[in-house]
Amino acid sequence: MADETETGKGRATPSRKEAEAARKKQMKTPMTRKEQRKRDMAVREELRVKQREALKNGDERYLPAREQGPVRRFCRDYVDRRYNFAEYLLPFLIVLLILFAVAGSISDSATTILTAAVYPFVIFGTILDEIVLVRGLKKQLRARFGDDAVKGSIVYSVLRSTQLRRFRLPKVQVKRGETLGTNYR
Repeated sequence: MADETETGKGRATPSRKEAEAARKKQMKTPMTRKEQRKRDMAVREELRVKQREALKNGDERYLPAREQGPVRRFCRDYVDRRYNFAEYLLPFLIVLLILFAVAGSISDSATTILTAAVYPFVIFGTILDEIVLVRGLKKQLRARFGDDAVKGSIVYSVLRSTQLRRFRLPKVQVKRGETLGTNYR
């Protein structure tokens, strides 16, 4: 004969009367303000942990409210699939700082020339790239989601484009140059 294993929860199901009494008892337990605050803090911390993990994994269920929805996911993918001038701005500025230190030790005119040559390039390059990003994104958002989707999404996308790719949260889900599908509904 086959070995039978016991299934179930290992205890009798409480009657409705017992279950309601237990629930009412739990609800009636008086809590001090200190206990209530402790419980509320634990609930908030649990939510924060879930959101942090969702930002690392891309789990849509637990993302913070500003990151949720198909429009925001499309914006993230749109920004992440392209090379953005602004994402290289911070490393470039660090190199520039070192160059200024070296040029400053050589002469003041070297610093002036370096400033006159580099700053316009950095500023106009960033502005031009962001204009290209915004125009393309607006066109795609209107085509896929309608005019209402544009509001708020542009600023979100521009801010994301300024972050280094490896430090973006929620984590990048697409490769560079990848075409965006139609699965955003």
